[in-house]
Amino acid sequence: MSGPRVNSFFLGNSSGVHFSIILSPRDAETGKLQLANCSGSKSAGDWNLDVTPGVSTSKVTVSLTRTLELCLPNATECCPSPLCMVETLQVLACRGSVMLAQLLIQAEIFANSSFTGNVSENATIIPNQAFKPLGSCPCNLTAGACDVRCCCDLECTPDMQQLFSGSCFTGVFGGDVNPPFDQLCSSQSMEYTPEWFPFLCVQSSLDNTPFLGYFYHGSISTPKDPSFKIPLQTSPGKPFTGYREGDPIITEEDEYFTVPQQSMAGQCVRNAPVAYLHNFDVKCLTNLESYKEGLPHDVRINSGTADFIQQDVVYRAITDRGKFITEGENLLAAEVPCQNVTFAEHYKFIWKDKNIEQVNVTVFLGSLCDGEILTQRFTVEFLSLNSTNGEELFENPGYQVGKPVRAANLNASDPLGSLNIWQPAGRGLCASATYRPVLFGVDSYSGCILEVDINEDCSLLRGNVTEQLNALIQATHVGKWNNSSYSDPNDWVEIIRLDPFSSNVSTGGLKGICPDIPANLNIRIIFAKVGAVQGIPQQQILAVQISYSTVLWQFQCGLGCKNTLSFLPITASVQFIEVPAQPPPPVTRYQKLYAEFDCNQNEVCWPQLLYPLTRFYTGEPYSQSLAKGLFLAFLVLLAAIMSNPWFSKLWNR
Repeated sequence: MSGPRVNSFFLGNSSGVHFSIILSPRDAETGKLQLANCSGSKSAGDWNLDVTPGVSTSKVTVSLTRTLELCLPNATECCPSPLCMVETLQVLACRGSVMLAQLLIQAEIFANSSFTGNVSENATIIPNQAFKPLGSCPCNLTAGACDVRCCCDLECTPDMQQLFSGSCFTGVFGGDVNPPFDQLCSSQSMEYTPEWFPFLCVQSSLDNTPFLGYFYHGSISTPKDPSFKIPLQTSPGKPFTGYREGDPIITEEDEYFTVPQQSMAGQCVRNAPVAYLHNFDVKCLTNLESYKEGLPHDVRINSGTADFIQQDVVYRAITDRGKFITEGENLLAAEVPCQNVTFAEHYKFIWKDKNIEQVNVTVFLGSLCDGEILTQRFTVEFLSLNSTNGEELFENPGYQVGKPVRAANLNASDPLGSLNIWQPAGRGLCASATYRPVLFGVDSYSGCILEVDINEDCSLLRGNVTEQLNALIQATHVGKWNNSSYSDPNDWVEIIRLDPFSSNVSTGGLKGICPDIPANLNIRIIFAKVGAVQGIPQQQILAVQISYSTVLWQFQCGLGCKNTLSFLPITASVQFIEVPAQPPPPVTRYQKLYAEFDCNQNEVCWPQLLYPLTRFYTGEPYSQSLAKGLFLAFLVLLAAIMSNPWFSKLWNR
């Protein structure tokens, strides 16, 4: 350790465990560690030992109690040299006279060189840098401390400067802020001085040097601090023109209207802005210690026309806490503190064109106790003003990002289907995992853990895993549109299923090994943008494919192989692939026959042989390229003339 404090952790139950610290446990003659003694205390010399117990982990802190300041004249209880302390410590954890664990610490701590004098409250006078250096010691970067290799730092004592006196910074950075410049008559820095140098050199003192900026006066600009607030234009000349799809919703204070949402990493972001016409349904895990309230519900929202509307909030009590609460492992039976918190919030934005007409909020409240894990739910839904009985009349039949993908069982009497992925909870077991719908345009990856016995039959295991994966796809068709009708088969595409590959490899009767386990479900959805309605893209699903990836499951043996259960993770992934709405034009016969002349497929492009002679060539001036081209043409013409037979006859004459 090199600082006055160090932390470590003791793994295991610390009940009845005695912690102690020993100073200098090495023998002075042999250099070996002394025998551990469990009868020590939590202090030794200038060191203290603090232990913060936990359920299965205890935090052990070793701290120094003495000062680390360098000694001033006639001072005591300080560091006489920069290397203040070199000691060996040993921390012991014992239960009775039996030692459970030990920690060896080698402490090498240097003295603190920070400034300890009185600090003046007078304002710092900044000189005019056009006539005097703003900083006479540019390498002095740390206030109140000595900077290594900075010999002009006045805070470095002579003893400190001896450590790096041979490697000080040079030049302007090292403190030579007024070096002689080459144009100075008295300067001898130039190796070869021309004969006319004495007539054109500069006679000046070092106080007037170009390094000070005397020959250049720059303009002063006011710094602009970045702000996360959105400037709202409400003047009659520049009115607020409304929202477009994806625009963040603005509040009366010109700030973002935020609702907790899920990031790309899967974590919940508490202050994520709500995007216009983007629905979402997220769940966030929290406990009583880390619980935080969101944006107040009395905040007024900009409607899109520079007017502000109030949220219509309805509060309700949770009747079934089991859907939201997961009992913690360390929850005690005794009385624990509880608090009334928000379990769920459902927002409904009524919109028309580019404006928000109304905001309805339903808040569900319940009691959360210490040690419990709460799964909060936040939903945002945009409904058109032209709606009937709460059901939206889809003006845009295409899918929008964040809306559930419609699925159906067209071969059954009840055509209602579902396309889901897992929503693990608690320990992540498949038995306790719930489902959440597949959202359009959102690539997802989820999974759960399946408990498998060492004597599990491989055929039964494959069937169990396949059953768990098929439970996610309770459909035979997927809707092309967001409002696909069950009565119109043309509005649906059939799900293409690819059965898992089986190699029929025999394990020879070995236990704990099963090949070709279909542990991964891959859902690929192909879609295209086929148009737009009021500027909003109209997206259509073209095809859906489901495939499986197999793995080799092998029983993982723990310590001593006492446990006969192992875990098999099974996953489901959803990938959205965008393709062009229209297929690319086919390759013509000319392009097939004369592919060697295609400049996009070949390194040599004959059609661009004379490209340097055109105006599009910018590698050099046009006059130079034209001259070189004419000269090259002259050489070609000359070579053609000299290769003619009559030229050789004429030359012989």
